[in-house]
Amino acid sequence: MALSGIQIFSFLPKSNCKECGAATCLAFAMNLAANKVQLEQCPHLTPEARNSLAQASAPPIRRVEVGTGPARAVLGEETVLFRHEKTFNHPPLLAAGLEDNRPDWENRLNSWREQQWERVGLSLRPEMVFLTCASQEAGQFQAVAQKAAELDFALALQGSAEILAQVLPSLASARPLLCAAQEDNWEIMADLALQYRCPLLLRGRGTEALAGLSGKLRQRGGQDLVLDAQTRTLAQTLASNVTLRRAALLDKNQGLGLPIINFASVAGGDPAAEVMAASLMICKYASIIVLSDFKRESLFPLLLLRLNLFTDPQRPMTMPQGIYPIGNPGPDSPVFVTTNFSLTYFIVNGEIENARYPAWLLIMDTEGLSVLTAWAAGKFVGDTIGAFVKKSGIEEKIKHRQIIIPGYVSGIKSELKEALPDWRITVGPREASRVPQFLREWNLQQNDAN
Repeated sequence: MALSGIQIFSFLPKSNCKECGAATCLAFAMNLAANKVQLEQCPHLTPEARNSLAQASAPPIRRVEVGTGPARAVLGEETVLFRHEKTFNHPPLLAAGLEDNRPDWENRLNSWREQQWERVGLSLRPEMVFLTCASQEAGQFQAVAQKAAELDFALALQGSAEILAQVLPSLASARPLLCAAQEDNWEIMADLALQYRCPLLLRGRGTEALAGLSGKLRQRGGQDLVLDAQTRTLAQTLASNVTLRRAALLDKNQGLGLPIINFASVAGGDPAAEVMAASLMICKYASIIVLSDFKRESLFPLLLLRLNLFTDPQRPMTMPQGIYPIGNPGPDSPVFVTTNFSLTYFIVNGEIENARYPAWLLIMDTEGLSVLTAWAAGKFVGDTIGAFVKKSGIEEKIKHRQIIIPGYVSGIKSELKEALPDWRITVGPREASRVPQFLREWNLQQNDAN
């Protein structure tokens, strides 16, 4: 929300009816400014006030959707230059370029679709195919595009207006990005985009050319646009991306307040250089990044970089509090306890699975903080852990009374013993990588005791 709470308040009815859920209209305005509620929750806004607020609060970079169904993605809606100011909203799509006349096109599509990874409970994969009609045959172009769509890839279709006009009747439902409108063809490309309700790529050399072309298309009714500044080097790409972002956010230039597409090939074609270029583009404002290929050794690091950068820094990724059985544990299986920071959970879970010893993992709500941070904040200390263990229900699942705490908080052992006097408190390893060895030793001790 671009307006302050006081500015929003001036549009509200000031009746304090409480139907929105807030105690007063001013409280609702403050919540709206903080993105905690939606404008639609006020039932008494006049149509004029609603329209004015919607226009005034629209993000400086327009929201553009590409793809449908599982391939649907949102671009734009960014509001800040730097992630620490608030957050980046929509991660850029990673696309691979493909020419429809390649004899191995189907194998490439299938191999790209198989490249998926699970990370902190999320599925990471590339999302788009940037398909070029090199064959100049509409039938071949359509066949490749339909296969890519069947594999849940969003589409960017690059071809002449004549080719696009032939294939769009069957492909428009996939909401592809049409490539591309330029000075010599913008009118016919705009008409195609409007007719089939598809987003449109604009190409112009530099920001002035893009601003002029964008203005023409917007006057014609085209709104869902993506910008390509046709840069030739990585340095030019970085400079252009920063200029476009600043023009949208600081100068409120609506003609340039649009998502940006970049091509990693500006780095020179070397695979390592492409990865470096794509990394920079992820950090600096691209909404779509086109690679020459999807190779596992380069794609996975890019997906991780994107995940880390586009995770809201003000809202840690968390796991629900509760008991997590790993490997079908029984009443004699060990019990670990840790925080609900999702990365902590998945690392510890993975190491226990690797050890192949069944165990119970208690996840305690620490508001998404890691072990040391939660301990320092007083959220992962003896009395709170003790209260959680008693309420968790784990006592009904095990015969022993032994709990394993993270090694980094060994200092809470005596405090936890006071909270759980009938339990044996064991200090586990500091690093999760040592959990498998710890479990082997733990099981040997249990066998010796028996």
